[in-house]
Amino acid sequence: MSKEIKPWTTLSSELVFHHRWYKLRRDHVQLPTGQVLDDYFVSVRANVALIFALTADEHVILVRQYKHGIGEILIEVPGGVVDEGETSPLAAAKRELLEETGYVSDEIEPLLEVSDNPTKDTNRIYFFLARNARLVAAQHLDETENIEVLRVPLAGVEAMILGGEIRVSGSIALCLLALRKLAP
Repeated sequence: MSKEIKPWTTLSSELVFHHRWYKLRRDHVQLPTGQVLDDYFVSVRANVALIFALTADEHVILVRQYKHGIGEILIEVPGGVVDEGETSPLAAAKRELLEETGYVSDEIEPLLEVSDNPTKDTNRIYFFLARNARLVAAQHLDETENIEVLRVPLAGVEAMILGGEIRVSGSIALCLLALRKLAP
């Protein structure tokens, strides 16, 4: 027999910090037990689209860049935020793939929609698999971006994850889902 779980009731909500790149909301909530919390903070974050791009010759397109939050250079799948006003995560995935890597694909399929940190963040992450990705342009990076494009043999991606070379949770999850989908 499963336990009945009920959602919390939001009594009031206030945006306490609002910036182009970050919003913080303070909720006043009541739990199903009757307990009231007046300082439950939630990061209102943009949705994200990530893309596992595979070329016709079975190379995966990855990106290597500095991530200031943890102060390290990391290897990830291409991707980025679904811009405000942009309604299609697929369109965002295509845009980010082209901007970050110069690659495009006409064969893109959604794999999964996930939440990264549902306790404190509002955003969703959309995972896509792109087959037959091809280079059509130079990178078109924002002035703050410095991204190295990597072409990694498909057969080497799992070893990169298990060896700790790919260490970003969303990239790991998408790579493993894509590898499973692509397995014979």
